[in-house]
Amino acid sequence: MLGRHEAAGGDCAILLFLPRAHDVTIEGGWKPQRLEHSDFFLWRGHTAPAHYSVEWADAQGAHSRHDPYSFTPELDADSLASFGRGAHHSAWEMLGALPRMRDGIAGVRFAVWAPHAERVSVVGPFCQWDGRQYPMSVRGSSGVFELFIPGLAPGELYKFEIRHRDTGALALKSDPYAREAERRPATASRIAATTQYDWRDASWLTARGARSWLHAPMSIYEVHAGSWRRHPDGRFYTWRELADTLVPYVKDLGYTHLELLPVTEHPLDDSWGYQATGYFAPTSRHGSPDDLRHFVDTCHAAGLGVLLDWVPGHFPRDAFGLARFDGESLYEYADPRRGEHRDWGTLIFDYERHEVRSFLLSSACFWLGEFHFDGLRVDAVASMLYLDFSRKGDFLPNRYGGNQNLEAIAFLRELNSLVHARFPGAVVIAEESTDWPMVSRPADAGGLGFSMKWNMGWMHDTLAYFGKDPLYRSHHHQQLTFAMMYAYTENFVLPLSHDEVVHLKRSLLGRMPGDAWQRLANLRLLYLYMWTMPGKKLLFMGSEFGQETEWDFARELPWALARDPAHAGITQLIRDLNRLYVSAASLYRFEFEPQGFQWLDCDDAASSILVYVRRSGEESVIVALNFTPVPRHDLRIGVPQAGSYREVLNSDSAYYGGSNVGNPLPVASSPVAHRGQPHSLTVTLPPLGGAVFRRDAS
Repeated sequence: MLGRHEAAGGDCAILLFLPRAHDVTIEGGWKPQRLEHSDFFLWRGHTAPAHYSVEWADAQGAHSRHDPYSFTPELDADSLASFGRGAHHSAWEMLGALPRMRDGIAGVRFAVWAPHAERVSVVGPFCQWDGRQYPMSVRGSSGVFELFIPGLAPGELYKFEIRHRDTGALALKSDPYAREAERRPATASRIAATTQYDWRDASWLTARGARSWLHAPMSIYEVHAGSWRRHPDGRFYTWRELADTLVPYVKDLGYTHLELLPVTEHPLDDSWGYQATGYFAPTSRHGSPDDLRHFVDTCHAAGLGVLLDWVPGHFPRDAFGLARFDGESLYEYADPRRGEHRDWGTLIFDYERHEVRSFLLSSACFWLGEFHFDGLRVDAVASMLYLDFSRKGDFLPNRYGGNQNLEAIAFLRELNSLVHARFPGAVVIAEESTDWPMVSRPADAGGLGFSMKWNMGWMHDTLAYFGKDPLYRSHHHQQLTFAMMYAYTENFVLPLSHDEVVHLKRSLLGRMPGDAWQRLANLRLLYLYMWTMPGKKLLFMGSEFGQETEWDFARELPWALARDPAHAGITQLIRDLNRLYVSAASLYRFEFEPQGFQWLDCDDAASSILVYVRRSGEESVIVALNFTPVPRHDLRIGVPQAGSYREVLNSDSAYYGGSNVGNPLPVASSPVAHRGQPHSLTVTLPPLGGAVFRRDAS
């Protein structure tokens, strides 16, 4: 209705809508006439340019702009149809606020999906947040609204004002596809500039695609960017500051990967990023999107992979966000028996709706493609898989009467197949806490298609065991050995994550029994056990120096403690464990295959001792662990090969703050069979400690 139109007889008509305006002039000096009792202005003439500027005055002063309604909509039918089928995997290139040139005129194209809306308007400071000034054009039955506004530039704030088609209720919403947002507690979206970032990691991406991650070491340092470090005045570190400090720190510790808790925009610090409102916007807490690109690029230059914690399972109810986006349940299931997550007070995505799948799949591809992340850790997968998750029987079954969310299962399979095909070498890791089968098996073989899965069973059993007084550990020996009964059913990551050091669970060090020395020794033993068992490794920040208190997201880690000699010893142990892990193929080559592990002694519960071998072809290491505070002298352990064995790491070393009980000289095997092995060693195991032995080449 608005803009330039051909009239009868070849004449032109231009219709403008300018609330509160007076003294309106169209380019060329033409004076449109106000239509009686309205804010419409009409001009008729013999000819008019395709695009023209309009000048007017109102109470705020004089204004000038090109008429946005002289530009026709430009989204093509194929893109809209692909989005509507759930098959558009780059929807951020279609929806949101995109700066562009049209016919030589700079501006921003806005597009948003709101199928239940009668009207959608772009609003912001540029129009005094008046929804009457920039109503958008609806693109047929797609539910997508579109408008090109000339003269707007990156940095401008905006939202969408949405009027429900039945009730007339108005909602003011942030852009679901926004690339940037205001710093909390403000909630407007911000027009982002087209990135000009010059990536330097082409060789990294090429090598990643050629690398067999299944048979490569992966040791992950999990980080909350907002609390790793803080400035003295409480300000967050920027991504560029983290690139200069966090990256060399993690590299020095020998980790292969760094994992970020969610950095998608979120309004509440307390959520740690797990209640996201901006699925395409890096949080404004740490700088611009290009600053985040610089951080990832710096990681790759240092040889570090970067994983992103990503949350497709739920979203918050904030009025400015996705909840009832166009006045009705749109992104969430309409029925609260499916659409509400009662434990977390959040809403659950409607995986059956095609456009929601396009939204989520595009978000995954956005972070992997636009920011070069090396993989995603998918949060709370169990809550997606089960319709009765935390519902105590009050749930809506699927069409077969079961409790499986069939649409979520299909979505996860599509997600994993898409990522593996489109981003060679990228991984997708599931936080899945149940016994759902084949989580990390290919989708075309009936699995969910994840690369790996967090081993929550190992984590719970291990921490429960280590929390017990050594006097009683002999009665719980199976908590250490049971994980090997199912170790090869999935591709497992062994996680000691942020979730284990909050909510009154205590820090890892705080869980350990005994006096101060025993607690530190227990923690060192836990890390030795973890790093030498099959499975990739993940440790949350602060645990590498034995943080004594729980993690507090509102302040930086207690770095003064890291300088204490006893705690610095923990850090040195992590550094040496990572270097041993990366250098010894026997510790990573067959983490997901049974030929890489063999028990040498798993049933000496009375002594609380474990002995096992890790191998890769001809290379192997022997690991012997003592879970009591009693030193074990002249302990015989069976070994599969004769030879001289050197102790290459001892968690009780004085370097780590231990008592230095161990085997300083090589230990020669004897032809004495023991526990099914043809040869044996006589060794000393330290109290609450263990040792790793490697056979010298003959």
